[in-house]
Amino acid sequence: MLSVRHLTAPGIAVAALEVAGGECVAVMGPSGAGKTRLLRAIADLDPNEGDFSAGGVDRAAVSGPAWRRLVGYVPAESGWWADRVGAHFAEPCRAQALLAEMRLPPDVLEWPTARLSSGERQRLALARALLLAPRALLLDEPTAALDEDTRGIVEAILRRRLEAGAAILMATHDPAQARRMAARVLRVEEGRAHEEPA
Repeated sequence: MLSVRHLTAPGIAVAALEVAGGECVAVMGPSGAGKTRLLRAIADLDPNEGDFSAGGVDRAAVSGPAWRRLVGYVPAESGWWADRVGAHFAEPCRAQALLAEMRLPPDVLEWPTARLSSGERQRLALARALLLAPRALLLDEPTAALDEDTRGIVEAILRRRLEAGAAILMATHDPAQARRMAARVLRVEEGRAHEEPA
């Protein structure tokens, strides 16, 4: 589903990485090791070289925005460019059921973005990505700001995406989360990556 070959970018290098549909690979390593740089390079947000494909589509054959619709990237701190939350969703009506499942209030789309807590921002950013139905998800600490119950809800939503055939590459500092969600770990240290069991 997601294939990365010969990735080189400032501060990160990966010879080969394959994430199958229905599989989650956890990206782990100390702060500053290159986890975020890896995800951003795959999403083609920072300068990089290599061969990439998602769902059989080569990154070189499509535009950057088209690639990021195939490979949804959710940063640790998401961008909010409009004053109201709902302006960040192309189809707010479609978002309601997912937002309710994430334990967000029914009127959250009417809120000013300045009102959002860190946890609310994380859930809204993830929902925004999920609603685009990407073939692969690149998640950077997607539950870091959430309490245990809400983290469990988000993980359940992500498991359903895996069951539907999505591939997930998820940076996390939580070994327990890696064990719950992933079959493999991509360990990143000093910009180099190697695989190990979860």
